[in-house]
Amino acid sequence: MEILTLVFIFIIGTVFGSFFNVVGYRMPKNISIITPGSFCPHCHHKLKWYELIPIFSYLFLNGKCLKCKQKISVMYPLVEITTGILFLVSYLVFGFTNMFLIMIIVISLLMIVIVSDINYLIIPDEVTIFCTILLFTVKLATLGIHDASLSLLSGLFLFVLMLYIMKLGNFIFKKESLGGGDVKLMFFVGVAVGPFSGMFTIFLSSVIALPISLIMYLKNKDNVIPFGPFILIALFIILLFKIDINTILTLFNK
Repeated sequence: MEILTLVFIFIIGTVFGSFFNVVGYRMPKNISIITPGSFCPHCHHKLKWYELIPIFSYLFLNGKCLKCKQKISVMYPLVEITTGILFLVSYLVFGFTNMFLIMIIVISLLMIVIVSDINYLIIPDEVTIFCTILLFTVKLATLGIHDASLSLLSGLFLFVLMLYIMKLGNFIFKKESLGGGDVKLMFFVGVAVGPFSGMFTIFLSSVIALPISLIMYLKNKDNVIPFGPFILIALFIILLFKIDINTILTLFNK
């Protein structure tokens, strides 16, 4: 039965991942995520049900549109597989608990931001706001009004902190150093983990992004680095490994 549960969670994750692809590609272009139905971005061929099966459709179609034979971005199946794996890992760590719900919300925002920020350098405000409301609702239902309200204050603190970092970066580098979407994302982070772990999220995301940024800079000095995905990857790591203020203090006192 446990194996069936694991398979089911992975499959559900891939289905969610398929939807996150739609949201991440459409919302920055102001296209409805409901209508029209899924279509080929090259020839606008309306996809049949058998062209929409997560992972398998990409494999069966050999990564090409059934009609125009243009290549389908490998990001589609990668997002589906990754979402399935992250859902599965989160379940194995937390089981069916409120933390599993929180992880699903974080993963959802992460995968949408990966698609939208990498392709368009845009983090849709609607997605960040919706996920923040969901996260706050879970905290309100499980922790009560007092702790849930504190999480909002934490979000506000990290939003202001990131805004200051952005303004400082803009002044130093004489150009946009961070996007507004990254700043708003920190409100979500604050609601998720609190002020201290939130500040550590900024540090950890910078560490993760540094080598990739250097490689991209050496290849193309004018290239803009999407920072949103790194923020949420760092947040996912902190939640998954249950890193809190005591863990952080122990780490820096060694």
